[in-house]
Amino acid sequence: MRTVRTGAHAPARWRAFACGLAFLGICMFAASSSALAPHLSALFSGELTPDPEAKLPAPTRFSYRGTHTTVVSGIEAPLRTRLEATVPAELGDVLAFYRTQLGKLGWQETHDGAVIAADRVQLAFASPLGPALLELQRKDGSTAVELVQKNADTATKANVMPEPGQAKVVFSNIAETDAVLTIDARTVTRARGTNAVALDLPPGKYPYEVTVPGHPAQANTLVIAAGDTWELTVGRDGDAWSPLHLY
Repeated sequence: MRTVRTGAHAPARWRAFACGLAFLGICMFAASSSALAPHLSALFSGELTPDPEAKLPAPTRFSYRGTHTTVVSGIEAPLRTRLEATVPAELGDVLAFYRTQLGKLGWQETHDGAVIAADRVQLAFASPLGPALLELQRKDGSTAVELVQKNADTATKANVMPEPGQAKVVFSNIAETDAVLTIDARTVTRARGTNAVALDLPPGKYPYEVTVPGHPAQANTLVIAAGDTWELTVGRDGDAWSPLHLY
């Protein structure tokens, strides 16, 4: 059963204004958690120091931070962990922080599709658990951080690991009636109560449509990269949920 829970914490002076939780249900679920805020002295200090409580490397100084994990029932280690943060520091300082901290953890830059510009950075890594990606962007006087780490062992155990150079789409149906997915000139029908089905696709942009008896057809577009796995789900009420980035 998938549950999506979102939440974030800001530094102490904004903490009273933050917080949200939402719950949904299916086979795989994403959970979000956030670290507690640092003391104000750390928020305004000039040095970026690592927060020992963060699930992925993050500085103690931030104005927003949230951690989101995608997990599979029965497997403790997450498929995918994503850190989002806004750091009130220059992009170059944040980049130096991450290169130092990730290097200490054994992450190796792969230089595939690397972008290093004055206002944006994108770096791919090979981490001990699997592929990882760091994206930094200068925004409103701060640096926005997105750090993603995938767990290849968990993806293999859950049977959602894409073939090399390919992507995978998992179609799940927990509605009370049959559901039909049309994507890449293929039509896939899942009866209620049946297991999810996985499709291997080349990376690209895919319009798709989900149809359920008694409901209007629901169309959307999915952009998938090589090595990614996405889940498309029909909920109990017969509505198609937003795509979930599993791996």
